[in-house]
Amino acid sequence: FVSAGFGLSLLVAAWLFFRVSGALFNPNVSTALALVGAITPLRAMFYILAQMVGAICAAAVVQGLMPGTLAVNTTPSAGINKAQALFIEMFVTSFLCFAVLMLAVEKHRSTPFAPVGVGITLFACELWSIPLTGGAVNTARAFGPAVASGHFGPAHWVYWLGPTLGAILSSAVYILAKRSHYWNLAPDQDHTDPRKSPCDVPLTGDGPSSPTGASAGGPGYRGSYPDSGTVMMQREPDPAVRAEAGQNFHRQP
Repeated sequence: FVSAGFGLSLLVAAWLFFRVSGALFNPNVSTALALVGAITPLRAMFYILAQMVGAICAAAVVQGLMPGTLAVNTTPSAGINKAQALFIEMFVTSFLCFAVLMLAVEKHRSTPFAPVGVGITLFACELWSIPLTGGAVNTARAFGPAVASGHFGPAHWVYWLGPTLGAILSSAVYILAKRSHYWNLAPDQDHTDPRKSPCDVPLTGDGPSSPTGASAGGPGYRGSYPDSGTVMMQREPDPAVRAEAGQNFHRQP
């Protein structure tokens, strides 16, 4: 439930502010965007400052609204040492930053739905990291409650260094992918033109159990598209029917 709360909260908040401020609530994501040149270093500094102040204010509000002491500080779980916590936070933060880079920074047909993908990514990251490190995935998430509660803990530095390394790692992978022209590896993946699809369904089987037979639309289906210069989906009679009727059928080229 906690992981779902994180993911859904980010999904809604990001969709609300996506076209206002870029929906940047994470200083490590801001760092990644600065490293790849999506925002200027000065703009990133202002973002990070606002995110840190916002985290402190949010933690103070929660502390004032909830009974008892604030108990949302991030600390490594029993059995998890600082080195393990560092790398866990690095990898989950890099995964989140890379999702932002590929879904929101890269412009494509699914960019307007980037908040959905980013929210689901955070849900997956929290699902794994919360039992191990508390699931910060965000330096501000660890810093705000620590300031509000006055308790930083001996492993607090992990939540600064780990997510920062994650931002650097995701930026490096993104830059490498761009310089490798990743869009040429599997071209037209987000294309909506049906002419980019295979123009014909392979006629390798006519039986009802064949994947290209009845289960794929019936025996002997032949596929094409209106503007591709060939015929639309056309059903050819079953071979047994042709033999019984004594008709001579031939396939269109």
